[in-house]
Amino acid sequence: MRRRAESILIGLALFTLPAARALVAPHILAAAQVSFEQVVQELGSPKASVRLRAIRLLRDAAYPEAAVALSVLLTDPDDEVRLEALAAELNIFLVEPIVTRKHVGLVVEVRNRIDAEAVFSKGPLAIGAKPVPVEVLTALRKATRDANPRLALEALYGLGTLGAEPGGARRHALLAESGSDLASMIGAASQAHRYAAIRVIGRVYEWRPGDDPVDPMVGDAMVGALNDGDRGIRIEAMRALGSMRYDRAVAALAEQFQYFGKGELAEAALDALAHIAHPASALILLPQLASKDETLKVTAIEGLARIGDANRRPNIESVLTGDGDDRVQLAGAFAAVLLSDAPLDRITEALRRPKLADRARHYLVAVARGRSAAFSRHAQDPDVQIRTGVADALGLAGDTAALPIVEKMLRDRDPQVARAAERAVARLSALGRTT
Repeated sequence: MRRRAESILIGLALFTLPAARALVAPHILAAAQVSFEQVVQELGSPKASVRLRAIRLLRDAAYPEAAVALSVLLTDPDDEVRLEALAAELNIFLVEPIVTRKHVGLVVEVRNRIDAEAVFSKGPLAIGAKPVPVEVLTALRKATRDANPRLALEALYGLGTLGAEPGGARRHALLAESGSDLASMIGAASQAHRYAAIRVIGRVYEWRPGDDPVDPMVGDAMVGALNDGDRGIRIEAMRALGSMRYDRAVAALAEQFQYFGKGELAEAALDALAHIAHPASALILLPQLASKDETLKVTAIEGLARIGDANRRPNIESVLTGDGDDRVQLAGAFAAVLLSDAPLDRITEALRRPKLADRARHYLVAVARGRSAAFSRHAQDPDVQIRTGVADALGLAGDTAALPIVEKMLRDRDPQVARAAERAVARLSALGRTT
């Protein structure tokens, strides 16, 4: 009864807040008409309960203008306030904001909680087109040192989630400022923090065209994690080194692969080598074309394709004949595009198939740079999944030559495609910004 009474009081309080020029958001109006200025003012209240109420209103409204004001509360003295402020920051930038509180009459029902690790695990496409202010990223980075372990971990995943958005000058600044903080966390006493730090580094430092070489302080710390006592952490470190394309890790990864030979650790080591695509790795990749392990075979094809030596194409084609594994055939299509500029059709068609769609999108990201014109026809494909995948791939590939294509897709009749195009336009436009 007490909880129900509190819920009714909260509901009544919401209804009594005066309306003003700026309304928080349309979907909040069912509960109340609230002045944005008033809610922001309440963020500075000396009462934690008032600050929490304001944060929760802004969280469910996902109002972008509130992001900087909320970032100040990531250092609030109250643990619950800091946690709610972090959730609010995340919700503002999600493709589909989460409404955590539903109003039924005068009663507020608490629904879904916003969990930073769960959002992070959805990948960079969970974030929409809104640019993340530098102030928010800075506040999250500082919050990763919170004295409360839970809050520090949430902030770390929050930084990894929102840190994937910036491009251009903002990205260069983020990488430069975050290096020492994140690298030091790879050696944290807490297994959960080591694991999170490695995943976050792999996301934030994932290679993009125009990136400077990875700071050795970060890259070498990740190489050191290959010796971590936890198997899961070693695998994540390999994945991160691959996504970062850290050349200095090639020798260590080769040793790992040769030591394990098979199994999950061997697969992760070979995959990292395939993503780094250093020419020296060809000697390790080539023998795996004949592997009975389809995962190793696919990885070998991908790696040789990324290295870009067209003389290896006959080696790849020889293993495609008679192999009915869909992953092998799709990897062969990927290699054909990179090594002989073959059409994209076989890869884009795979976007229709749930089991292959993610892999096909990753391939399209890898081949898109310098081939944007080849995507024009596929951007008009009748299939919504293909158009959405093309828009996402072009946005993630970082080739500004694709802007005219994705700008046309903003007018797509399907809202899913239009949202993907909006994200792509925002990402590509950010590459040329100096602030």
